[in-house]
Amino acid sequence: MATEPKTQDGTIATTLVEAEHAKGTLPQFKPEDFAPQLVWLVLTFVALYLLMSRVALPRIGGVLEQRRNAIDYDLDRAKDLRDEAETALKEYEEELAAARAKAQAIAADTREKVAARAAEAEAKAEEKMSAKLAEAEERIAKTRDAAMANISAVAVDTAEAIVAELLGKADPDRIKAAVDAETKA
Repeated sequence: MATEPKTQDGTIATTLVEAEHAKGTLPQFKPEDFAPQLVWLVLTFVALYLLMSRVALPRIGGVLEQRRNAIDYDLDRAKDLRDEAETALKEYEEELAAARAKAQAIAADTREKVAARAAEAEAKAEEKMSAKLAEAEERIAKTRDAAMANISAVAVDTAEAIVAELLGKADPDRIKAAVDAETKA
């Protein structure tokens, strides 16, 4: 049996690693290994490029396209909903304006009716008051005429009583003429 070099702990693997480290350079930096490394680099790059361009990028592109389509759909839907909302708002405002106009027309009509009724009631009350006033004036005139008719007789009687009291005797014809002259003046 051939004897293998052994280290202090006695393992072959440890001996190989120690021998490799003893050289002092990394395998990647050895000039004799550059050509195979470049070949493997090109092969790996081409394989990775083909894998990315044929498999990964189309999938990513599909996902991006789906996302773009979803965003476009959402934007279109939002625009449609905004247009519907604006239309509904415009219809609401038109209906509200029509309702306000109708309410104002009803209020104006009601005011006119109330004003007409009030004017009618006022005219009736005015008519009644005018009739009562005319009646009262007629009664006052009758009462005044009656009082004036009696005043002459009362004045003559009163004057006769005063003159009889003062002078003792009174002439009724002269007293009547004096009272008539005073009441006419």
